[in-house]
Amino acid sequence: MKKTTSEGAAVTVADVLVSELAAWGITLYFGIPGSSSLPLVDAVRRNPDARYIVVRHEQTAALAASAYNKFTGKIAVCLTIAGPGATNLATGLYDAKEDRASVLALSGQVKTQYAGPGGIQEIDQDAFFRPIAVFNNTVADPATAVKLLTRALRYAIIDRGVAQLSLPNDIQREPLDPAYCERETCLPEVTVAPTDEAVRAAAGVIDGAARPVILAGFGAMRAAGAVLDLAETIRAPIVTTFRAKGILPDENEWVAGVHGPLGTPHARTLIAESDLVIACGASFSDFTGIPGEKRAVHIDIDPLQLGKHPFAVAVWGDCAVAIPRIREQVRPREDPGVGEWLAERKREWFSRLDREADPDAVPIRPPYIMKVLSETLPEDAVISLDVGENQWWFGRNFRMKRHRFAMSGYLGTMGFGLPGAIAAKLAYPDATVVCITGDGGFSMVMADFVTAVKYNLPIVVVVFNNRELAMIREEQREAGYPPYGTDLVNPDFALYAEACGGAGIRVARPQDLPEAILRAVRMDRPVVVDIETDPKRFE
Repeated sequence: MKKTTSEGAAVTVADVLVSELAAWGITLYFGIPGSSSLPLVDAVRRNPDARYIVVRHEQTAALAASAYNKFTGKIAVCLTIAGPGATNLATGLYDAKEDRASVLALSGQVKTQYAGPGGIQEIDQDAFFRPIAVFNNTVADPATAVKLLTRALRYAIIDRGVAQLSLPNDIQREPLDPAYCERETCLPEVTVAPTDEAVRAAAGVIDGAARPVILAGFGAMRAAGAVLDLAETIRAPIVTTFRAKGILPDENEWVAGVHGPLGTPHARTLIAESDLVIACGASFSDFTGIPGEKRAVHIDIDPLQLGKHPFAVAVWGDCAVAIPRIREQVRPREDPGVGEWLAERKREWFSRLDREADPDAVPIRPPYIMKVLSETLPEDAVISLDVGENQWWFGRNFRMKRHRFAMSGYLGTMGFGLPGAIAAKLAYPDATVVCITGDGGFSMVMADFVTAVKYNLPIVVVVFNNRELAMIREEQREAGYPPYGTDLVNPDFALYAEACGGAGIRVARPQDLPEAILRAVRMDRPVVVDIETDPKRFE
């Protein structure tokens, strides 16, 4: 006798897969329905735990799923159709791949009898997703569907990447009794403890250093307390990568700020004069710019990251586990004067940022916008940051308190900000969620502002409107090229927001900006704050 749903229909492969995901706490789906995914979409509709956020472009779905994992550590699903639906996921899934975010993509596929040339919207999805995914397969037999799904989850969690499963439309509709399905067991999370030998070796090298500096990366974001305990024990300053900005409040006495081109001068000085870098969950990207000759104790949960930078000691382990164990073994030391030196440098730096934030300049200058945002947003606001010059100013001028933020790191893709804010509001419905974006990045995905309206997601979208691809303009200038192809013709973004059913605020005068941001934060609806700003830096 066939097992049936509450609506009297036979339980299908699609039903079983959606129920299986719900049992693992995976209930959020982003995508667009279509012919090759209709059974899966209907299974989501009938599952009381599942929620399908229908977007206007699949790139938004994938970027939102990537952001959801960056913010929460949890998995969201991209659910879309074969062919163009699958290919439109590519940019967002590549963002997840490059930033090691766990994402599951369920892609419809044409009926199995058409496998090969001839099916409408048929592409070789196994080949297409192969460079992107840590796991990639097509379900050809209903009996293997649950096993492949659970295997995909295992890979997404353990390898921290994209797992993709294609499901032909006819396979999705096949009846299936979950009681007879073979499964693999998924770990809810992965924690790696370092060996005692590695901990002792790291402690010994740290004890022998005269001027150690801690480099906190994104891999240490959930170990902020442990990083601070180590810093206070060995009296070592903390510099961060850009993605780890805000691991601790900027006002903390041991935080020196971001290292790299967007960072603080005292962070660069500390690294330059250090005799040991204690790298916690940092990937040593070119953007962070740690000199290759610096001795390092490198702590990372990913063994393939160890060795990218020459190390004195490598510690394979989760920062939340490894750092406290190292702190227990290192020798506490007195502050050699670095605390007082750092406090003075930070006072000078914050004073410089205040001077740059001209409250009278028109068009409004980005340093002033960042100063207003720093002072006006709730200290626990969640921020989704786009790519472009807005990102440059955020990294340099925004002062973190208890804020959390996410961005497109290694891929550096414009358009991340709005999908990331949608994901953040779904993850943290009671938090103030802010998207900081430029006119170029916002216009790439602006159709999905209506998605925030549709699902009643009150987010604040702050648009730096300088009518230019300002970062590209600056790159052209630095490379000796004249500006070309960077000018933008923009709509009125505030009026656009209102046309979508949200709210729009246009700001042209600097004295109006603080109240505009406060008003936007207080609105219980999606709002765009369209700020006329200046593409120039310090010219």
